[in-house]
Amino acid sequence: MKTLNRRSFIKNSSLTMAGIVFANSAFANTKINHRLSFSTLACPKWSLPDIINFAADNGYNGIEIRGILEETDLTKCSDFSSVEKIASVRKTVEDKQLEIICLGASTQLHHSDPVKRKSHLDEAKRYIDLAQQLNSPYVRVFPDRLPRGEDRNATMDLIIQGLIDIADYAKESKVSVLLEPHGNVVKIDDLFHIMESSENSHVGMVWDICNMWSVTKEAPTLAYEKLKKYIKHTHFRDMNNKDKDVLLGQGEVPISEVVNALEQGNYDGYYSLEWEKRWQPDIEEPEIALPNFSKEIKKYFKK
Repeated sequence: MKTLNRRSFIKNSSLTMAGIVFANSAFANTKINHRLSFSTLACPKWSLPDIINFAADNGYNGIEIRGILEETDLTKCSDFSSVEKIASVRKTVEDKQLEIICLGASTQLHHSDPVKRKSHLDEAKRYIDLAQQLNSPYVRVFPDRLPRGEDRNATMDLIIQGLIDIADYAKESKVSVLLEPHGNVVKIDDLFHIMESSENSHVGMVWDICNMWSVTKEAPTLAYEKLKKYIKHTHFRDMNNKDKDVLLGQGEVPISEVVNALEQGNYDGYYSLEWEKRWQPDIEEPEIALPNFSKEIKKYFKK
């Protein structure tokens, strides 16, 4: 039997321990970071300072801005009306150890009318400029209900070309444009076709599972498996069988399956609540919905 002298034993033991340390470090580096954000759709009566302070005080890491007070076009908000004000907002957010993770534009990509189409694409470009100044990585755009009487394939091509055009505008920035499933564009295969056809380092998508599942009932696991490559951000909301938004965990949306798919895929983006108080004034107030989400979503995370 081969024996080890003291020097060889120490050397081999050191290599073994180094291997263990490396393995543990590798494991630690793959630990999932569950970062939380919420859309300002949840709080249409709050000022930007109120929004920032609430996020910092209630366990959130980021904010998704989709309107402030009465204004839904962020490029017209007084908070962003000058270079100095934008810099001040950025510093305030960073001082609170928060991130403006996404700017939600009203840009719709399905329009064929040249004037309307240009107006929507121009808006997205203004948002990219603003996002760059705010150090925000994403601008959200979307399709809505596809026009009746027009060729569906041609409309899908318009959506694809719109993403390509906006991404080309963003190529010198650190901003990416994200498509949100919306309206008639919520099926897995349709979204995959759009993403694959417009593939670009400045293009991705928001996985809004409620928008998709509430219409198609396609399994979230299948959706994530096919679209994982393109998913940069998520939207969470729950809905009951009467299509009414309810607090997380009180509805029919398969939240557990969604979170499990994200964790299994080592998703490292934000889990963002899209509580649509701006569009649905009768649902719970933000003072209830936002703390509820930051508490309830954690129950779905692996320990």
